[in-house]
Amino acid sequence: MMRRIGVRAVVLVALAVVTAQARVVRLRIDRREPVLNGKSFGKAGPYEKLVGTAEFALDPALRQNTGIVDLTLAPRNAQGEVEFTADFYLLKPVDDARGNGRLFYEVGNRGGKAMLSVFQKAKGSRDPSTDAEFGDGALMKQGYSLLWMGWQWDVPDGQMRMNMPIASDHGAQITGLVRGNFVLNKRSATASVADRNHKAYEAVDPASAENFMTVRDLPPDPPQRIPRERWRFVDGSTVTLDGGFEPGRIYDVVYRAREPRVLGTGLAGTRDIVSFLKNSQTDANPLRGIRLAYGWGVSQSGRLLRHFLYEGFNEDEQGKRVFDGVFDDVGGAGRGSFNHRFGQASRDAEQHFNIMFPVDMFPFTDGPETDPETGKTDSLLARADARGVRPKMFHVLSNSEYFNRAGALIHTDPTGTRDIEPPADVRIYFVASGPHFAGPFPPVIADPDNPPGQTALNPLSRNPIERALLQALDRWVADGVAPPANRYPRLSDGTLTKPEAAGWPAIPGVKLPPPMLITYHLDFGPDWPRGIVSYEPPRIGKPFPLRAPAVDEDGNNRAGIRLPEIQVPLATYAGWNYRTPAMGLPSQLNGEGGSFYPFARTRAEREARQDPRLSIEERYASREQYLGKITTAAWQLVADGFLLAQDLPEITERALAEYDWFTKP
Repeated sequence: MMRRIGVRAVVLVALAVVTAQARVVRLRIDRREPVLNGKSFGKAGPYEKLVGTAEFALDPALRQNTGIVDLTLAPRNAQGEVEFTADFYLLKPVDDARGNGRLFYEVGNRGGKAMLSVFQKAKGSRDPSTDAEFGDGALMKQGYSLLWMGWQWDVPDGQMRMNMPIASDHGAQITGLVRGNFVLNKRSATASVADRNHKAYEAVDPASAENFMTVRDLPPDPPQRIPRERWRFVDGSTVTLDGGFEPGRIYDVVYRAREPRVLGTGLAGTRDIVSFLKNSQTDANPLRGIRLAYGWGVSQSGRLLRHFLYEGFNEDEQGKRVFDGVFDDVGGAGRGSFNHRFGQASRDAEQHFNIMFPVDMFPFTDGPETDPETGKTDSLLARADARGVRPKMFHVLSNSEYFNRAGALIHTDPTGTRDIEPPADVRIYFVASGPHFAGPFPPVIADPDNPPGQTALNPLSRNPIERALLQALDRWVADGVAPPANRYPRLSDGTLTKPEAAGWPAIPGVKLPPPMLITYHLDFGPDWPRGIVSYEPPRIGKPFPLRAPAVDEDGNNRAGIRLPEIQVPLATYAGWNYRTPAMGLPSQLNGEGGSFYPFARTRAEREARQDPRLSIEERYASREQYLGKITTAAWQLVADGFLLAQDLPEITERALAEYDWFTKP
C-alpha cells in the first residue's frame, strides 16, 4: 500500500506546477519510503522519508529578490526568471494530521546533517536508515517535520548541494579577484586554494603574472610576497611551492577567477522552500498543516541564519514571515560570504585560520548600535523589523566563540565599554567553559599524526541544553510562554573583561591568557556595497576591542549556563586549544577545538606540581558526595529550564564515569 501511495505522490509532485507561490516551481521526489519499516513514533505515528530535488525560479525584478548579488546577470528562462535546483531531504509523519504543525529546518553545515545527533541522540548519518541513526526519536515523537536542503554549490562530493546559476555579462565571461587562504598542520609540497576540501573557483590564467602568493606568521604581520617563479598552480584548485609549504604559516594566493555563482540563491532558496512547505495548499506540497517554522544552524550555518535575517530574507515573496523562530547555535558575531561575487561560503574567521574574510562585519547586535568609526547605525534585525517579520531568536555561545568568533560583540557596543541588552524577542545563552564542538569521552587522540592540539578535546556537550532550549523556543513562539532569561557575561558585573584581567589561575604548563581573534574594520573596495570585491586582500582598519569571559579560581567561566561538570568540576575546561610544535606556531590556537586541564588527584600531587587549583581529594570526600553535588546542580538546571528531567539519568551516569576516569591511578 505504501508503495502505491508513494508512486502516485511522486507523479503528482513531479507534474504539479506552482503558480500562486512561484518560486518553488516543483519538488521532484526521487525516493519516498517508510522510516524504519513503518515504526510508530508516539502519537505522531509512522514517518516517511522524501528525498529529491527542489526546483526554483526567481523574478529578479521582485522587491524581495533585488538584494541578491548578480541575480540580474544570471541566465533567464522564457518567463524572464532565474532557475536553479537543490537537493532536499524531508522526514514527515505519514499522516499530516498527527504532526504538531511545526517544520524544523536545519541549515546543513557544509552540506551535512546534525539535527538528529543533537536533538535525538542519534548516530550521525547522511541518510539515516537504522534505529541508531534515528536515536531516541524525540523530535519525531513530538510530531515535527524535519527538513534539510543543499544551499552551497562548492561542498565536497556526497554532501547536499545547490546547483547555482553562473553570472555573465550578457553572455560574456565575468572575472574577478579570489583569495585562497590556508594554514597547514604539516609540511606539504601542495595546498588547496579552496577551504576544507571544497570546490574552488578556477583561475582564468593559472600562469598569469597578476596572480600572487604571500606568507606571514601572525594575522597582523605584513604579508611577504613570494617570488612568482617559486610557486605555480598544479590544477584549478591546487598550488605548489618550491621547497614546500611550512606548517603554521599563513599563506594567501590571490588570483583572477571566472564563472561566479549567484550565491544569494542559497538565501532565497532557503526562504522559498520553507515558505512553500509552510504555506502552499497545492498538490505540489507534500506537507499539510504546518503552522510554524523554526530554523536551526550550527557554526557556519548559524552565521548563515544571521546573514539571512540581516539581508531581509525572512520575508517571503508574498510578504509573509518565513521563520517564526531562529536558533543560532555558536555562530558567534559573524555572518559570511553568502551573497557577494566570488564569495566562498565555507570561509569563517578564526584566530589562526581563514584570515581576513568578510565574516565579522558590523552590525553585530540584534538591536540598534552605532559604529563610532563610521558613524553608521544598524542592527541584525533592522530589515525584519521594518517589514514586520521578526522571528523569536536564540543565540547560543560557547567559550570558543569569545576567542575564535568575536562573541562579545553580539552583546556589547563596538567600543567594548558597555553592555547592549538584546531586544525582548531575543535571548542570548552562554554555555560556560563549553567548546565549539565536544570531544569524545574518555578522551582519545584518534590520529597521533594530526592531533586536536596540545591536549585532548574538551568533552563538555551542550546537546542536553539545546534539547531543553528547543522546547523553550517552541513554547515561546506557539504559546507566548517566556523562555529562561538571558545568561551571558557582562561588563557591568565584571564577568566580561579584558582578556588579561579574566582571573586566570596559574595552570602548570599553560600559557594564559590565550590569544584571541582580532576583528578589524575591513575595506574590500568601492564596489563592496554592490557585492563586488576590488581589494584582495582587504585593506585593514581599526580593530574592534577584545573582551573575554571572566573565570573563577579553577579557570572555569563564572557567568552563563554552568553545566553540572562546571559547578562541580574535576578540571578546567576551555573553548580553545593550542597548536602543537609540530604544527608550527604553537603559541596560536588550533582551529576551534577546545581543551581541558585535569585537577591533581591528591593534595600531594597538587603541591608537587605547584598547581593553585584544589585537588579532587580536597574537594570531594567521596564518589557519593560528588554524585550528590552533581545531581543537585542538574536538578537546579532543570528548574531553570536549561535541562530536561528525562536527560538527568544520562547526565549523572556520565558524571560518575568522569569521576572514575579523573581519579584512576
